Amino acid sequence: MPSRLNPYISFDGDARAALEFYKEVFGGTLDLNTYGAFGEDKAGDAADKIMHGMLETDSDFTLMAADVPPGMPHDPGNNIAVSVSGEDADELRAYWEKLSGTGTVAVPLEKQMWGDVFGMCTDRFGITWMVNITGRDRS
Repeated sequence: MPSRLNPYISFDGDARAALEFYKEVFGGTLDLNTYGAFGEDKAGDAADKIMHGMLETDSDFTLMAADVPPGMPHDPGNNIAVSVSGEDADELRAYWEKLSGTGTVAVPLEKQMWGDVFGMCTDRFGITWMVNITGRDRS
């Protein structure tokens, strides 16, 4: 398998809800593993929290996430942005609608000075998303 870049997002107890939401947006296969399932004897209240989650889609996207372990600090959203780009305008606009629908739009999805259609939003979980639809005429 070649090397690949996968965004990995830390959550403070809502990794399951976030990954299930992203599965609704992008489709694919979701694999969730809890702290309890990994035999963490001291998991306690964290037993049902996500130790490692991975969403793999038919479009070859991979998104990984976990709930921070008990006692570790959580710094949400402002340290990560996830970029989704390509040429399939219908597919990308559908992602945009779902991600921005319950979130906050920072840059509306519209044609930009570099010729692509681009938008940036923060979803309801505090994650920043950049959607870029590549222009076909790149002369």
